[in-house]
Amino acid sequence: MSIIAQHGEIFIILACLFGFFMAWGVGANDVANAMGTSVGSRAITIKQAIIIAVIFEFLGAWLAGGEVTDTIRKGIIDPEMLQEDPQLLVYGMLAALLAAATWLLVASMKGWPVSTTHSIVGAIVGFAVAGLGAAAVDWGAVGTIAASWVVSPVLSGTIAFTLFKSVQHLIFEARDPFAAAKRYVPMYVFLVGFAVTMVTLTKGLKHVGLDLGFGTSLLLAILAGFAVAALGIVMERRVQASSRQTDQFGFSGVERVFGVLMIFTACAMAFAHGSNDVANAVGPLAAVISVVQTGGEIEGAALVPWWVLVLGGGGIVVGLVTYGHKVIATVGTGITELTPSRGFAATLAAAVTVVLASGTGLPISTTHTLVGAVLGVGLARGMAALNLRVIGTIAMSWLITLPAGAALAILFFFTFKGMFG
Repeated sequence: MSIIAQHGEIFIILACLFGFFMAWGVGANDVANAMGTSVGSRAITIKQAIIIAVIFEFLGAWLAGGEVTDTIRKGIIDPEMLQEDPQLLVYGMLAALLAAATWLLVASMKGWPVSTTHSIVGAIVGFAVAGLGAAAVDWGAVGTIAASWVVSPVLSGTIAFTLFKSVQHLIFEARDPFAAAKRYVPMYVFLVGFAVTMVTLTKGLKHVGLDLGFGTSLLLAILAGFAVAALGIVMERRVQASSRQTDQFGFSGVERVFGVLMIFTACAMAFAHGSNDVANAVGPLAAVISVVQTGGEIEGAALVPWWVLVLGGGGIVVGLVTYGHKVIATVGTGITELTPSRGFAATLAAAVTVVLASGTGLPISTTHTLVGAVLGVGLARGMAALNLRVIGTIAMSWLITLPAGAALAILFFFTFKGMFG
């Protein structure tokens, strides 16, 4: 009797526990990134951020989280190499989930925004090297993922810098900032509607089998942009100009206009994030279930049962509610001081970067993208506006993520092998 048949139920129970733990880590660390700018700029309270994220992250994970997922994330190992010893894949995926989740727990407790994708990738590389040898890893794929460390923040930082400079020039430096805001904000609202629809169509809905192609998505996104802009014009008519002593521009009304926009971007980023990053927790879990149920068959892609997506979505929500506030504080207030207009520029830049990456197939990390965008907005106000100590700590945590995931996965892999093998 094979090891898989003998311990099948235990493997599935362990996979569900570790998968939930990993989803918890995604919620505690990654979701907090998506919400950090909105909370840091005081466009929404932490309570409202959690409610928005709970609803939209869960819907993204459940509705668009993918019926079919790669059994091995990002094509790092060739599944063919595991045909002889299918139980190695089970040990490896259990080890990878536990290792990535443990690292995310450490990072979230410290308030470090790290990439959940890089955590799971590092863990899978670790198990592959330990269980199959270095030749089993597609180092080219790993190199491309590592390159996204530089590409994501530089691209989003540049876009955020440009966006915020344009807001400064067109609105805040105008003779009447409030009148200028009413004139130019519909243009930014159009950009929000466009970017958000593109993120949802290219990232969010392709998992459901709604792969519309880039051209169709582009057309729909432009239409959605105009629709959202029209809605924005109606909403901004209600915002009154008001002057406050504490407001350096003398127009808190201008910032309130951007505050309204931040709510749109927060909802959309949460949906796109839930649909995209739940796979980090669900992929390895689906792989274990698939191997156990087929009695040791290894396929390139595994069907994800609906309850697994609910488990993933639930884990994300629990993680955000219990530990999300620490990373929200780092992204929202630790790097640079944010106002609604600055937070808006950062979130929109991150969304645009995700769209560009989806269109060109660049692997990027939402975390790195958003942190880069916040940095770009800070730089637009000069180096003095940045907290370099916090930035140094974040950069260090990014560099440690892959090796930390790999080292933990090797440790857990041999533990499981010893226990069951």
